[in-house]
Amino acid sequence: MQVSFQSLWSDLEKNVFYPVYFLYGDESYFIDKISTFFEHDVLSDSEKAFNLTILYGHEVDHKSVIDSARRYPVMAPAQVVILKEAQNMKSLTDLGIYIENPLVSTRLVICYKDRKLDKRTVFAKHLFEHAVVMESRRLYDNKIPDWVANSLKGKGFSVGIPEATLIAEYLGNDLSKVENELEKLALNVPAGSAITRQHIQDQIGISKDYNIFELQKALAVKNHRLAYRVMDYFISNPKNHPLVMVISVLFNFFSKVYLLHFLRQERDPEIQKALQLSSIYFVKEFKIAARNFPLKQTEDIIILLKDYDRKAKGLNRDNVADGELMKEIIFHILNPR
Repeated sequence: MQVSFQSLWSDLEKNVFYPVYFLYGDESYFIDKISTFFEHDVLSDSEKAFNLTILYGHEVDHKSVIDSARRYPVMAPAQVVILKEAQNMKSLTDLGIYIENPLVSTRLVICYKDRKLDKRTVFAKHLFEHAVVMESRRLYDNKIPDWVANSLKGKGFSVGIPEATLIAEYLGNDLSKVENELEKLALNVPAGSAITRQHIQDQIGISKDYNIFELQKALAVKNHRLAYRVMDYFISNPKNHPLVMVISVLFNFFSKVYLLHFLRQERDPEIQKALQLSSIYFVKEFKIAARNFPLKQTEDIIILLKDYDRKAKGLNRDNVADGELMKEIIFHILNPR
């Protein structure tokens, strides 16, 4: 049967187990979270010595996996067998023989990363009929703030949309990295707190005043003074604000401003959906930017950012420092021809 991560995680927390799990997809975070649970939380420390087996796809074949899975647990109600990097096992599909008739006292967890599952195959048919199947899909960028908010909620904290978006904008879509930072936040902020920008600055290191989120807002309203202050902060902290990243975020921002010019008659919920914004809260900001940057100016800025992206990557650069390129970008955006 096919299940979602949320459904599977709920079962695991209730100690509801099945003989075979097949975890696949292009987002390793959810696969790793499930396999880590089986590795560390299903068996007691004394049970693990004889009942936990971890195998790697490039080192074993299906016979080795089946031999391990068909062993009976030793002084424990169940054993756990985890097959990592299953996508590298040449005879993986031959596991169908075992999956059709698994040992009920074994928890076989198959981790199949960065690959699609061909659902037309006999192997896939065996999986969907006899195993728990979870597809781990990479989240779109506009879904990360919601994921941040839900993760913090699960840890006993509340967070506003701007704060969750700030975290997501800064940390990106590497969920493992984001989760590590949220864990650090949870350890150092009083339980039950509402996460503030000060908390984020103190624990994650994102300046509450000088970050890419604030730069976007400053450019949207053409606040020259604030935009240049944020830019100066970026230049003095290049490791945390690399030029290529800044250009990428600004390109994404002005691409949405460009699209908004063709959505003037739409209602805010439709605009939110079309621009793939995490909340309707941000529609107002894009509307302000669209008023301040007419269509032709927005087109010129997108062309400008493409040109500077090439320069940032070494093309026709003439040994100009990253900081100087960033100054040029902000100047041209705020002073269109």
